[in-house]
Amino acid sequence: MTEIDPITLAVLSGRMEQIADEMDATLFRAAFNPIIAEAHDASHGIYHAQTGDTLVQGKSGLPIFVGVMAFAVQAVIEKAAADGDLEDGDIYAFNDAHIGGTHLSDMRLVQPYFRDGELFCYLASVGHWHDVGGAVPGNYNPAATDVFQEAFVLPPVKLARKGVVQQDIVDIMLRNTRLPLSAQGDLNGQLGALELGVKRLDALLDEYGADTIRAALGALSDRAETLMQAELSALPDGRWEAEDSLDNDGISPEALPIHVALEIAGDRMVLDFAGTAPQCAGPVNIARPTAVATAYVAIKHIFAGLPANSGVMRPIEVRIPDDSLLSAEFPAPTGGYTETILRMIDVIFSAM
Repeated sequence: MTEIDPITLAVLSGRMEQIADEMDATLFRAAFNPIIAEAHDASHGIYHAQTGDTLVQGKSGLPIFVGVMAFAVQAVIEKAAADGDLEDGDIYAFNDAHIGGTHLSDMRLVQPYFRDGELFCYLASVGHWHDVGGAVPGNYNPAATDVFQEAFVLPPVKLARKGVVQQDIVDIMLRNTRLPLSAQGDLNGQLGALELGVKRLDALLDEYGADTIRAALGALSDRAETLMQAELSALPDGRWEAEDSLDNDGISPEALPIHVALEIAGDRMVLDFAGTAPQCAGPVNIARPTAVATAYVAIKHIFAGLPANSGVMRPIEVRIPDDSLLSAEFPAPTGGYTETILRMIDVIFSAM
């Protein structure tokens, strides 16, 4: 492993964060729909080549994407491994919320970044499209009881092969929206952001070399873990519990409790959501990737000085019960996921 001094590490940290921030800005300026352009419901980042873990994330996007996009990249890694055909210039696209988290309105683009013929890392872009089909315009259907009533479901597929965009995939995507012009503009903006990310990484690696950048990425993850351990060590050991509820799921009148037990022991933390309501009929379910990412968002708000890096979560175990509101299985509806993640964050704050 290449040794890297603290000053160089700080410089490279800033340079890589700037790449993600510039990708954010590129999409915000190019997007056709105001959900991305004005509300900044999008995100970009750099991810580990083997695990998909978040290495660097843009600071201007939606907080939930800081953690959840790692699951999207992991899904692409698994898809590429199964197919055995990953190549430089490939770009995967999908919106399947049960694989990549959040909801079907969020279109994810994931691109492997190669250096000297070897996979170095992944770049990813996600943005909330105006409309992706389904029963109602805009895709929020409070009466939905499965995802097919919410939107068109796209699994991970190759949008581009060796740098060539596959027009048949684009045609399928644009045929499944009420606003094809908006979707085309947003797609082009995301492709432009990825192209910019490749150019900026090329320039960075040309200047410092792949070994130095790889060492910096590893050091930043280790540093994030150490910082989180220090924060936890400064807190008293113990176990605290909190609970709150969603009023109902829009289909049945019963309240849906979300329960957490927060336990600290030395430099470790456990967030256990046993006692949370089971998967429901209506669209306020969230998939497991969304739940884990939500815990990450809460932790980042509590310990605001920590970096947006997966190393932060190494000392923290998140336990999500099977068949629960927080681990909904396909094809359970997830369109109203924001209601649930906000309540989940509330109970973590309450326990703290």
